[in-house]
Amino acid sequence: MNVLMLNGSPHRDGNTALALKEMEKVFVAQGVHTEILHIGGQAIRSCIACGKCRESGRCVFDDAVNAAASKFEACDGLVVASPVYYAAANPTLTAFLTRLFYSTRFDKTMKVGAAVVCARRGGLSAAFDELNKFFTISGMPVASSQYWNSIHGRVPGEAAQDAEGLQTMRTLARNMTFLMKSIALGKEAFGLPEKEPVQSTHFIR
Repeated sequence: MNVLMLNGSPHRDGNTALALKEMEKVFVAQGVHTEILHIGGQAIRSCIACGKCRESGRCVFDDAVNAAASKFEACDGLVVASPVYYAAANPTLTAFLTRLFYSTRFDKTMKVGAAVVCARRGGLSAAFDELNKFFTISGMPVASSQYWNSIHGRVPGEAAQDAEGLQTMRTLARNMTFLMKSIALGKEAFGLPEKEPVQSTHFIR
């Protein structure tokens, strides 16, 4: 099993990273290989809807998005973690995800997704919902925990005091591991779900 973890915080060793590392300990203990990519501090521009990726299978902006594409394709699960800004995920991270998901043409069906959000106080559930939409539009099952996947902290390291948040991260990692392994067994026995041709309609017709 292989999990790709994206740190959407500009602070490489902040509270968002702390949450990911708490998950990583569980993954490693259960034999799951992990890799953390630090995205939040990079200069990631947004999608310009040029459509060139439909021709080439990669984004025209050759940055961390294209570098991560093969890792995304190879992984069994994707963890996306972000601090909360104005009840939303870090825009650098969402720009990265928009281009990553749209420019990669491989089938993402049954890769397991998990969103993690971190804030001083509020706005967590709105940011959590925002990130989960990347998974649910792509046929990716969403891993859950004992609570919404959130942790609290303001200054770096403060999230270590959030005992419930840390437990939520550990439970999420265990549940995600179980789901990935179960899906792998299911694919061996039954294959992937049958797909119908996509019906793309517009609201005006």
